[in-house]
Amino acid sequence: MSKKVALVTGGGSGIGRAAAQALAKEGYDVGILGHSPDELRDAVSEIEAAGGTAIPLDADIASEPQMKAAVGFLLDRFARLDVVVANAGINGVWAPIDDLTLDEWNRTITVNLAGTFLTLRSTVPHLKRSGGGSIIVVSSINGTRTFTTPGATAYTATKAAQVAMVQQLALELARHHIRINAVCPGEIETNIDENTDLRAESETAIPVIWPEGQVPITGGKPGTSKDVAEVIAFLASEKSRHITGSPIWVDGGQGLLR
Repeated sequence: MSKKVALVTGGGSGIGRAAAQALAKEGYDVGILGHSPDELRDAVSEIEAAGGTAIPLDADIASEPQMKAAVGFLLDRFARLDVVVANAGINGVWAPIDDLTLDEWNRTITVNLAGTFLTLRSTVPHLKRSGGGSIIVVSSINGTRTFTTPGATAYTATKAAQVAMVQQLALELARHHIRINAVCPGEIETNIDENTDLRAESETAIPVIWPEGQVPITGGKPGTSKDVAEVIAFLASEKSRHITGSPIWVDGGQGLLR
Protein backbone atom coordinates (compact mmCIF):
# COMPACT_ATOMS: atom_id res chain seq x y z
CA MET A 1 0.00 0.00 0.00
CA SER A 2 1.28 3.46 -0.92
CA LYS A 3 2.21 5.87 1.82
CA LYS A 4 -0.45 8.40 2.65
CA VAL A 5 -0.11 11.82 1.08
CA ALA A 6 -0.91 15.25 2.47
CA LEU A 7 -1.21 18.67 0.85
CA VAL A 8 -0.53 21.74 3.00
CA THR A 9 -1.27 25.20 1.59
CA GLY A 10 0.63 28.15 2.96
CA GLY A 11 3.23 25.57 3.94
CA GLY A 12 6.32 27.70 3.56
CA SER A 13 6.09 29.38 6.94
CA GLY A 14 4.26 29.60 10.24
CA ILE A 15 1.45 27.17 11.00
CA GLY A 16 1.59 25.62 7.55
CA ARG A 17 5.27 24.83 7.79
CA ALA A 18 4.86 23.34 11.25
CA ALA A 19 1.90 21.28 10.01
CA ALA A 20 3.92 19.95 7.07
CA GLN A 21 6.71 18.94 9.45
CA ALA A 22 4.27 17.27 11.86
CA LEU A 23 2.61 15.27 9.07
CA ALA A 24 5.96 14.24 7.60
CA LYS A 25 6.99 13.04 11.05
CA GLU A 26 3.85 10.88 11.09
CA GLY A 27 4.95 9.26 7.83
CA TYR A 28 3.06 11.25 5.21
CA ASP A 29 4.54 12.30 1.92
CA VAL A 30 3.83 16.02 1.83
CA GLY A 31 3.16 18.55 -0.89
CA ILE A 32 4.01 22.01 0.43
CA LEU A 33 2.14 24.70 -1.50
CA GLY A 34 2.89 28.40 -1.43
CA HIS A 35 4.14 31.25 -3.59
CA SER A 36 7.52 32.02 -2.02
CA PRO A 37 10.06 29.70 -3.71
CA ASP A 38 12.77 30.28 -1.12
CA GLU A 39 10.47 29.44 1.78
CA LEU A 40 9.18 26.35 -0.03
CA ARG A 41 12.71 25.10 -0.70
CA ASP A 42 13.67 25.61 2.95
CA ALA A 43 10.55 23.83 4.20
CA VAL A 44 11.15 20.87 1.89
CA SER A 45 14.84 20.70 2.86
CA GLU A 46 13.97 20.58 6.57
CA ILE A 47 11.64 17.63 6.05
CA GLU A 48 14.13 15.79 3.85
CA ALA A 49 16.92 16.38 6.38
CA ALA A 50 14.74 14.67 8.98
CA GLY A 51 14.23 11.67 6.70
CA GLY A 52 10.84 12.60 5.27
CA THR A 53 9.57 13.17 1.75
CA ALA A 54 8.20 16.49 0.54
CA ILE A 55 7.86 18.43 -2.69
CA PRO A 56 7.37 22.17 -3.29
CA LEU A 57 4.27 23.37 -5.14
CA ASP A 58 4.44 26.98 -6.27
CA ALA A 59 0.87 28.26 -6.71
CA ASP A 60 -1.56 31.01 -5.77
CA ILE A 61 -4.53 29.48 -3.96
CA ALA A 62 -6.83 32.10 -5.50
CA SER A 63 -5.93 31.00 -9.05
CA GLU A 64 -7.95 28.05 -10.35
CA PRO A 65 -5.47 27.15 -13.14
CA GLN A 66 -2.50 27.28 -10.75
CA MET A 67 -4.26 25.15 -8.13
CA LYS A 68 -5.32 22.61 -10.74
CA ALA A 69 -1.75 22.39 -12.03
CA ALA A 70 -0.24 22.10 -8.54
CA VAL A 71 -2.61 19.36 -7.44
CA GLY A 72 -2.02 17.57 -10.73
CA PHE A 73 1.73 17.67 -10.15
CA LEU A 74 1.22 16.27 -6.63
CA LEU A 75 -0.87 13.41 -7.99
CA ASP A 76 1.62 12.70 -10.77
CA ARG A 77 4.32 12.32 -8.12
CA PHE A 78 2.47 10.43 -5.38
CA ALA A 79 -0.61 8.98 -7.16
CA ARG A 80 -2.99 9.64 -4.28
CA LEU A 81 -4.19 12.20 -1.75
CA ASP A 82 -5.41 11.55 1.78
CA VAL A 83 -5.13 14.78 3.79
CA VAL A 84 -5.64 18.42 2.87
CA VAL A 85 -4.65 21.27 5.16
CA ALA A 86 -6.23 24.49 3.85
CA ASN A 87 -4.05 26.91 5.76
CA ALA A 88 -3.04 29.69 3.37
CA GLY A 89 -4.51 33.11 4.06
CA ILE A 90 -3.88 36.75 4.88
CA ASN A 91 -4.97 39.20 7.53
CA GLY A 92 -5.46 41.87 4.88
CA VAL A 93 -6.53 45.39 5.78
CA TRP A 94 -8.02 46.12 9.19
CA ALA A 95 -9.78 49.48 9.10
CA PRO A 96 -13.09 51.17 10.02
CA ILE A 97 -15.93 49.98 7.80
CA ASP A 98 -16.34 53.42 6.24
CA ASP A 99 -12.62 53.57 5.44
CA LEU A 100 -12.20 50.04 4.09
CA THR A 101 -12.23 50.07 0.28
CA LEU A 102 -13.99 47.55 -1.93
CA ASP A 103 -10.66 46.47 -3.42
CA GLU A 104 -9.27 45.81 0.07
CA TRP A 105 -12.40 43.87 1.02
CA ASN A 106 -12.30 41.84 -2.18
CA ARG A 107 -8.64 40.90 -1.78
CA THR A 108 -9.21 39.43 1.69
CA ILE A 109 -12.33 37.61 0.53
CA THR A 110 -10.55 36.31 -2.58
CA VAL A 111 -7.46 34.97 -0.82
CA ASN A 112 -9.09 33.61 2.33
CA LEU A 113 -12.48 32.43 1.12
CA ALA A 114 -12.21 31.85 -2.62
CA GLY A 115 -8.77 30.36 -1.93
CA THR A 116 -10.28 27.88 0.53
CA PHE A 117 -13.03 27.05 -1.98
CA LEU A 118 -10.52 26.41 -4.78
CA THR A 119 -8.33 24.31 -2.48
CA LEU A 120 -11.28 22.08 -1.63
CA ARG A 121 -12.70 22.04 -5.15
CA SER A 122 -9.39 20.91 -6.62
CA THR A 123 -8.67 18.22 -4.02
CA VAL A 124 -11.97 16.62 -2.99
CA PRO A 125 -12.23 14.49 -6.18
CA HIS A 126 -8.86 12.92 -5.36
CA LEU A 127 -9.83 12.27 -1.75
CA LYS A 128 -12.91 10.49 -3.05
CA ARG A 129 -10.75 8.36 -5.34
CA SER A 130 -8.50 7.48 -2.40
CA GLY A 131 -11.55 6.14 -0.56
CA GLY A 132 -11.79 8.96 1.98
CA GLY A 133 -9.55 11.24 3.96
CA SER A 134 -9.37 14.26 6.18
CA ILE A 135 -9.57 17.99 5.47
CA ILE A 136 -8.43 20.55 8.02
CA VAL A 137 -9.28 24.20 7.41
CA VAL A 138 -7.29 26.75 9.40
CA SER A 139 -9.75 29.40 10.54
CA SER A 140 -9.34 31.66 13.61
CA ILE A 141 -10.88 32.62 16.93
CA ASN A 142 -11.73 35.88 15.13
CA GLY A 143 -15.21 35.59 13.71
CA THR A 144 -15.87 32.31 15.52
CA ARG A 145 -15.27 33.04 19.19
CA THR A 146 -14.17 36.67 19.43
CA PHE A 147 -15.08 39.89 17.61
CA THR A 148 -12.83 42.49 19.19
CA THR A 149 -9.92 42.65 16.74
CA PRO A 150 -9.82 46.30 15.61
CA GLY A 151 -11.25 46.82 12.13
CA ALA A 152 -10.99 43.17 11.08
CA THR A 153 -14.42 43.01 9.43
CA ALA A 154 -13.29 41.40 6.16
CA TYR A 155 -10.97 38.97 7.95
CA THR A 156 -13.56 37.85 10.52
CA ALA A 157 -16.15 37.41 7.77
CA THR A 158 -13.84 34.97 5.96
CA LYS A 159 -13.03 33.06 9.13
CA ALA A 160 -16.68 32.68 10.10
CA ALA A 161 -17.46 31.57 6.55
CA GLN A 162 -14.74 28.94 6.65
CA VAL A 163 -16.35 27.33 9.69
CA ALA A 164 -19.75 27.44 7.95
CA MET A 165 -18.19 25.71 4.94
CA VAL A 166 -16.70 23.04 7.20
CA GLN A 167 -20.04 22.31 8.83
CA GLN A 168 -21.91 22.28 5.53
CA LEU A 169 -19.40 19.99 3.86
CA ALA A 170 -19.15 17.61 6.81
CA LEU A 171 -22.55 16.23 5.88
CA GLU A 172 -22.01 16.35 2.13
CA LEU A 173 -18.70 14.51 2.27
CA ALA A 174 -19.52 11.98 5.00
CA ARG A 175 -20.88 9.45 2.47
CA HIS A 176 -17.46 9.51 0.83
CA HIS A 177 -15.70 8.86 4.17
CA ILE A 178 -14.13 12.31 4.09
CA ARG A 179 -13.95 14.17 7.38
CA ILE A 180 -13.58 17.94 7.52
CA ASN A 181 -12.82 20.06 10.56
CA ALA A 182 -11.54 23.53 11.40
CA VAL A 183 -8.79 24.61 13.75
CA CYS A 184 -9.24 28.12 15.11
CA PRO A 185 -5.97 29.50 16.49
CA GLY A 186 -5.73 32.47 18.80
CA GLU A 187 -2.58 34.55 19.19
CA ILE A 188 0.23 32.52 17.63
CA GLU A 189 3.86 33.45 16.98
CA THR A 190 3.88 33.59 13.17
CA ASN A 191 4.75 36.09 10.48
CA ILE A 192 1.15 36.64 9.31
CA ASP A 193 1.31 40.15 10.76
CA GLU A 194 3.48 40.99 7.75
CA ASN A 195 0.26 40.65 5.73
CA THR A 196 -1.67 43.06 7.96
CA ASP A 197 -2.41 46.69 7.15
CA LEU A 198 -3.94 48.30 10.25
CA ARG A 199 -5.48 51.75 9.84
CA ALA A 200 -7.26 54.10 12.26
CA GLU A 201 -7.01 51.61 15.12
CA SER A 202 -8.21 54.21 17.63
CA GLU A 203 -11.59 54.29 15.87
CA THR A 204 -12.23 50.56 16.17
CA ALA A 205 -10.21 49.25 19.12
CA ILE A 206 -12.01 47.99 22.22
CA PRO A 207 -10.35 49.75 25.23
CA VAL A 208 -9.60 46.68 27.36
CA ILE A 209 -6.22 45.88 28.90
CA TRP A 210 -5.12 42.54 30.35
CA PRO A 211 -2.18 43.32 32.66
CA GLU A 212 -1.09 39.68 32.75
CA GLY A 213 -1.70 39.08 29.04
CA GLN A 214 -4.63 37.69 27.09
CA VAL A 215 -3.62 34.00 26.86
CA PRO A 216 -4.44 32.50 30.28
CA ILE A 217 -2.87 29.06 29.88
CA THR A 218 0.59 30.45 29.09
CA GLY A 219 0.65 33.44 31.41
CA GLY A 220 0.01 35.81 28.52
CA LYS A 221 2.51 34.40 26.02
CA PRO A 222 1.33 33.60 22.47
CA GLY A 223 1.01 30.01 21.40
CA THR A 224 3.38 28.46 18.87
CA SER A 225 2.87 27.09 15.39
CA LYS A 226 3.68 23.66 16.79
CA ASP A 227 0.72 23.92 19.18
CA VAL A 228 -1.58 24.22 16.18
CA ALA A 229 0.31 21.74 14.01
CA GLU A 230 -0.06 18.93 16.52
CA VAL A 231 -3.84 19.42 16.55
CA ILE A 232 -3.80 19.35 12.75
CA ALA A 233 -1.84 16.09 12.79
CA PHE A 234 -4.38 14.63 15.22
CA LEU A 235 -7.30 15.64 12.98
CA ALA A 236 -5.51 14.08 10.01
CA SER A 237 -5.10 10.77 11.80
CA GLU A 238 -7.40 7.85 12.54
CA LYS A 239 -7.33 8.93 16.18
CA SER A 240 -9.93 11.55 15.22
CA ARG A 241 -11.97 9.15 13.07
CA HIS A 242 -15.31 10.12 14.71
CA ILE A 243 -14.78 13.89 14.55
CA THR A 244 -16.16 15.89 11.64
CA GLY A 245 -17.78 19.28 11.17
CA SER A 246 -16.14 20.62 14.33
CA PRO A 247 -14.30 23.87 15.03
CA ILE A 248 -11.48 23.33 17.54
CA TRP A 249 -10.11 26.44 19.22
CA VAL A 250 -6.38 26.39 19.84
CA ASP A 251 -6.11 29.62 21.81
CA GLY A 252 -5.05 28.84 25.38
CA GLY A 253 -8.36 30.24 26.64
CA GLN A 254 -7.86 33.59 24.92
CA GLY A 255 -11.25 33.54 23.23
CA LEU A 256 -13.03 32.96 26.53
CA LEU A 257 -11.26 35.92 28.09
CA ARG A 258 -11.96 38.27 25.22
